[in-house]
Order: sequence, then C-alpha cells, then structure tokens
Amino acid sequence: MDALTDAVARAVAEIRAEVGDAVTLVAVTKGFGPEAAQAAVDAGVTDVGENYAQELLAKEAAVPAARWHFMGHVQRNKVAKLAPHVHLWQSVGGEDVGRVIAGHAPAAHVLVQVNLSGLPQRNGCDWDEAAPLVDRLRDVGLDVQGVMGVAGPGDPRPQFRRLRALAVDLDLTVVSMGMSGDYHVAIEEGSTMVRLGTALFGPRPEPGHLRR
Repeated sequence: MDALTDAVARAVAEIRAEVGDAVTLVAVTKGFGPEAAQAAVDAGVTDVGENYAQELLAKEAAVPAARWHFMGHVQRNKVAKLAPHVHLWQSVGGEDVGRVIAGHAPAAHVLVQVNLSGLPQRNGCDWDEAAPLVDRLRDVGLDVQGVMGVAGPGDPRPQFRRLRALAVDLDLTVVSMGMSGDYHVAIEEGSTMVRLGTALFGPRPEPGHLRR
C-alpha cells in the first residue's frame, strides 16, 4: 500500500467512525490526480466528485469503478460528453441546463443547487425558485433526488438548517451540504451527503500540478 492509499484509507476510516454509515461520503478529486480517486475507491468510497468536465472524463476512464458526481458549473456544451459517465448531477441551478441534461440522459439523477448565501456571484437558484425548479425538472423527465448547497460567508449553520428544511418541505431525501471545512456542522444540521476533498487527500496541489 503506497503512502497516498494508506493516508486516504485512514482518513476515510476516521470520518466514517465520526459520521456513521447513513451519510454518503463523496470524495472530491478537484486538483488531484486519478490515483487519489483510486485510493478513495480502494478505501470503500463509492462516490467520487469532480468540478471540471475534462477532469471527470479523464479520471472516470482511469477509475471506472467509481460512481461519478459532477458538481461544478454545468456548461451546456459539455453535457453530451459527460452524460454517459455521470451518476449524479449535483449542481443543477436552472431549467435550461436541466433540459439539456434530460435531452442527453433521460431520467438522470440530479440535485437542485440552491444559492445559500444569496450572493450574486454564487452558483445555484434563489431560495424562492427552488420548489418551482424541482417541478420543472421533473416535468422534463429528470429524477430530482434532493438539494445541494455551498455555504457562503459567515456562520454556515443557519444556511444548512434552511436547506435541510427546504428538502423536508419538498419531500426530497438527499441533502448534499458540507465540505472539508464545515461538514461537522452540516452533519449536525441534517446533511445526508458530504463532499470532501482536503479532508481525505490533504492540501490541494497548485493549479496545473495534479497530485498523481
């Protein structure tokens, strides 16, 4: 077992002991090479996430045993290439991109991304748009499984609490919230899925220098 595989296995075991088996761990490989994804799979993490289309396609080819999540900004011109390889689209924030996904992957599993902070530069729909967006995505044939959010500046707890409440109101089972720096709070507030990068793999390499 090499150093990376051993380190990831220990990190996964520690986090599993902390959060339990009911919470899905998604290993986020942004900035890391395919060996990081393979190490996560070897440690028993089924779900692996990527923010960039080209990185997901390259890593999925190297680690096909993973269930790949796309969680970056969805560019409509990349959907056709991604569609056969994505298990869960985590960041659907509008009807237009949902229609494109449905056209290439009917009945695809998706999460509605909500802009938790309301800041204009953040991805996701506004809070009051979430419920109608769920309906519209279902109307075009997508399987809306839940909601996803990234905490903005300040205390993440009220943002996470509100997202969990929204999921309950909409009768959605998946609540994807919490990353390496705030997943403890997210779990306390009802997250069912956390997205972990540095908590599993350590510091992210500088851009252009993927950890292999």
